[in-house]
Amino acid sequence: MSNKPEGTGIDSVLNESRRFAPSDDFAGRAHMGSLDEYHKLHARSIEDPGSFWAEIAGHLDWFTPWDKVLEWEAPDARWFVGGTTNLCHNCVDRQVNASMGEQTAIIWEGEPMDGGEPEIRRLSYADLQRETAKFANVLKSLGVKKGDVVTIYMGMVPELAIAMLACARIGAPHSIIFGGFSASAIADRVKDADSRVIITCDGSWRRGNVVPLKDNVDAACRQVDTIEHVVVYQRVANPVEWHHEPSESHNNKRDHWWHDLMLAASADCPCEPMDSEDLLFVLYTSGTTGKPKGIMHTTGGYMVYTYYTSRIAFDMHANLNQVYWCTADIGWITGHSYIIYGILPNCVPTLMYEGAPNHPGPDRFWDIVERHEVTQFYTAPTAIRAFMKWGDEHPKAHDLTSLRVLGTVGEPINPEAWMWYHQVIGQERCPIVDTWWQTETGGHMITPLPGATPTKPGSCTLPFFGVDVAIVNEKGEELPNNTGGLLAIRRPWPSMLRGILGDRDRFIETYWSDIRTESGEIYYKAGDGARRDDDGYFWIMGRIDDVINVSGHRLGTMEVESALVAHDTVVEAAVVGMHHEIKGTGIAAFCTLAPGVKPDADLRDTLRSHVANEIGAIAKPDMIRFTDALPKTRSGKIMRRLLKDIAEGRESTGDTTTLEDLSVLAKIRESDE
Repeated sequence: MSNKPEGTGIDSVLNESRRFAPSDDFAGRAHMGSLDEYHKLHARSIEDPGSFWAEIAGHLDWFTPWDKVLEWEAPDARWFVGGTTNLCHNCVDRQVNASMGEQTAIIWEGEPMDGGEPEIRRLSYADLQRETAKFANVLKSLGVKKGDVVTIYMGMVPELAIAMLACARIGAPHSIIFGGFSASAIADRVKDADSRVIITCDGSWRRGNVVPLKDNVDAACRQVDTIEHVVVYQRVANPVEWHHEPSESHNNKRDHWWHDLMLAASADCPCEPMDSEDLLFVLYTSGTTGKPKGIMHTTGGYMVYTYYTSRIAFDMHANLNQVYWCTADIGWITGHSYIIYGILPNCVPTLMYEGAPNHPGPDRFWDIVERHEVTQFYTAPTAIRAFMKWGDEHPKAHDLTSLRVLGTVGEPINPEAWMWYHQVIGQERCPIVDTWWQTETGGHMITPLPGATPTKPGSCTLPFFGVDVAIVNEKGEELPNNTGGLLAIRRPWPSMLRGILGDRDRFIETYWSDIRTESGEIYYKAGDGARRDDDGYFWIMGRIDDVINVSGHRLGTMEVESALVAHDTVVEAAVVGMHHEIKGTGIAAFCTLAPGVKPDADLRDTLRSHVANEIGAIAKPDMIRFTDALPKTRSGKIMRRLLKDIAEGRESTGDTTTLEDLSVLAKIRESDE
């Protein structure tokens, strides 16, 4: 009789044995310098989370001490119960009060216009304190009160950071909408959050073109009747419509220029004491069907967790002249947590970049790294694969010796992209932190620590402190090593989501209803399939929704994609399931080829054989299509459900508002199998 727990696992087909230990030099200077030290502290954080997180929280300012670190009755957590604080205070005022007001807080670089020099601004902590206080008073003058949700829809300009910090300053939760979303997406989110104020720009620059942000807001306002005020920051000076007429719900004009309002605003605005569990922000995640989910994050636990994960995962030191750059947009959770809220309390300058990675040329990122002497660089695997496609000559043309830590975020990174990142960008000396986390988790959940964790290409390695994660079946039974299953989190963590705005039932159904033990415990379901190897390292195998059941074998898409990209002709691949008359489900692969490679039938046969040799005949693609690009969101995530529609020969009817380039779909449909 087998001792294997009941439940259907996911077959693991990826085999990766390379291992890279931190250098002695790096480990000797790191906050966390050995694997033994990590294991001891992690054990303490699990066995005694109260004292562990109380110690970390003590590094930040609190207006009122907490009475209790944690109250937990699944699925509801309350962290630092009774404590009051303010995240804007800890990002900004705390540094000014510590005589660090003149130190650089934000470095901003805009797109160069017409081949000229890029626009660069540097804001000190004192600058941020003045500007956030003034804009907080602007919001108050528009009737915004503590608890009112303010919508922000802006390009990547410093005023976006100022706006979100100003909201936090007065206790007005913000709902930041990524600047690539359409008017209908804005309207849906405004309506759900019952927002009365929108902050936007006249436009933003993207590859030399204007993104018409104000026009999109105007179109959204025609779909909802709640908006009373639109504040417009002038970035590109493009013509925009101006609405002076009052709305039905107030007697003032609707549209206001940012600069006009700021002229009259006072720079005196104390930070509002916020209960630890007061709502900090709502961030919407879109799905294939149904309305977007408004993920709610509160103040105290999120503040403590993002501060500490930033400090340890990126090895941040305020006194080492570090410059940190996360290439994400603030409109995503990565930008919330790891451009602003987690970074500023660590007193390391955070770099914001307005434009695209290949404008005006494919070396733009490396030019920025060299110019600003970036020490920590955090980007997405899809960007790394694009860099690979564009060629090694671009990073090699720049001095990247300032780099100290590299990071990846957003999706699993395939081993070959990891190795390129390690060799070409990190020059075989920079640790890579491959971070797994979600909008819902608020911060890193599984990640290497750069001075402590030996890394394996493609593995996010070990859980962060306080994180109890396991590979289980639907009954919550832990599966054996090297068996794919559901990635579950068994205990609360400080930055965890507190719900879905206005939809308690959906919150429980989506995250807390599928994994239940025989004793009645419920675990957080991440929605990812994963396995754990014999060293305790975690390997993400793709979304459970993307698992392909081929002749009774459940295969994770990430592992098949990694096998394809391991071939030197392929720089990026996306794999989906499709209907197959014999197998039930077949494998369809969409591949972007290296420059100069000819897409033909011989190459298809070669790649099919390569996958069979790498991971077994069961994983051999039934269809391979070659494409110049894959359908992606502006954040870089591949929209596999659209590829599934193409593979099965049907039109796409789901939400495409996050798709960066609609023409990509048409080009793939025109391509031959």
